[in-house]
Amino acid sequence: MPKFLRIGVHQSNVSGYTSKAWCITRAGSTIFLKWGAVEVSGAGSGRKVYWTRVPQEKTIRCRTAQRAQDYAKAAIARRRNHRYEPLTGAIANRRPSAARSAELKQALATILIVDIVGSTAKAAKLGDARWTKVMGHYYAAVRKELKSSRGKEVVTTGDGVLATFKAPAAGITCATAIQKAVRTLGLEIRVGLHAGEYTISGGEMVGLAFHIGTRIAAKARAGEVLVSSAVKELVKAQSAISLRDHGVHRLKGVPERWRLWRVEG
Repeated sequence: MPKFLRIGVHQSNVSGYTSKAWCITRAGSTIFLKWGAVEVSGAGSGRKVYWTRVPQEKTIRCRTAQRAQDYAKAAIARRRNHRYEPLTGAIANRRPSAARSAELKQALATILIVDIVGSTAKAAKLGDARWTKVMGHYYAAVRKELKSSRGKEVVTTGDGVLATFKAPAAGITCATAIQKAVRTLGLEIRVGLHAGEYTISGGEMVGLAFHIGTRIAAKARAGEVLVSSAVKELVKAQSAISLRDHGVHRLKGVPERWRLWRVEG
């Protein structure tokens, strides 16, 4: 079973970051895919990789063994060309211990979701080699602005980034700074921000607030930064931040309707 770990700009694969992994298996004419977020612990020969949640799975029936073999080869080649490194060891399921269960607690933060607009078309136009370089510069630019604004990167998903901030104003400032930075790479992004509670359990962050932030980002067009009413209320005393009413929207999979606001300037 070939396994791959996304390395992004983490060339040394140091301990303590969250990434993404893929597993690709072929059985006759059937392909089994498994992928999801993973946590890397340790380094070198002592490095361990754990699923941070139950991975997603997909079964693809190719009708013939040759088609399945070709599909598997292409899938493996794509992972190698998109900053994934082969994994020789297993990806373990982290078992919650009593000590880890005791870590369960609630936290409040402003959640930022960044997503590249038209990334698939851009990648096809540039080719794998050039796109890989662009993505390396993209993640470097995003992380530079996160550091400047004291944001905390939670996870990268494909060409997206999820981060948290203690102050909503810092999240908005960071979002606009990332926009300007990635435009020099020929990229346009959409950004969504939401403020809410989430749960920390065993180092993993979970909660509806993350899903809401993702759905808000999906409502944004290229170059737009949209925020929820929760964020607006928290920054209403910040005269330097200008927000314009973007209307009421339904967010997929989220109850009720949500009024969104667009960051101006």
